[in-house]
Amino acid sequence: MKFNFCPTCKSDLTLGKEDYIACLNEECSFVHYENPTPVVAAVIEYKDGNVLLAHNSAWPPKIFALVTGFLEKHEHPEIAVLREVKEEVGLDAEIRGFLGHYSFKKMNQIIMAYHVYSDGKVELNDPEIDEVKIVPFEKVKTWDAGTGYALKKFLESKGYSPEVISFG
Repeated sequence: MKFNFCPTCKSDLTLGKEDYIACLNEECSFVHYENPTPVVAAVIEYKDGNVLLAHNSAWPPKIFALVTGFLEKHEHPEIAVLREVKEEVGLDAEIRGFLGHYSFKKMNQIIMAYHVYSDGKVELNDPEIDEVKIVPFEKVKTWDAGTGYALKKFLESKGYSPEVISFG
C-alpha cells in the first residue's frame, strides 16, 4: 500500500530511519514497515515421479513455476496451499510435508512451501493459469529465487541434483 500522507495524523511522510516511510510530525509515531506478504507455494508431485508446473497467463511464454497464492485472513497455510492447488489446477491434493519458508525479495513476499501429492485430473478453471506441464523429476530445472529453492530442496530429497537456471 502506498501512502501519500500519514494515515494516523494526516501529516506529510518522509523516508525515515532504515529507509522506512515515516511521519514527519514528531508527536506521531507512525512508521510504514512494509512487512512481507505471506504466500503459499505447492511443489505438486503428480502421479509418482513427476512435478506439475504451471504457466501464469500474465507471464512470458515458456515460463513455468509452482502453484502459489496469497494467504487469506485467518487461513492456516496448509489449508491455503490445498485451496490454491484446487483453484488453479483443479486438483484435490494431500500434504506430504513442509519444505520450508523462503524470501522473495523482488515481490516483498515470504513463501511457505509445501510438498503436496495428487494423481487426479487437471482442470484449468482459473484464468490465471493457462497451461500446465508435467515434468519427470530427472528433467526438472529449478531457479535461483523464491519458489525455485523449495523445488530444488524437494528434488534433492528424492535423490536428484537438478540444474539451476538464473531467475534473471
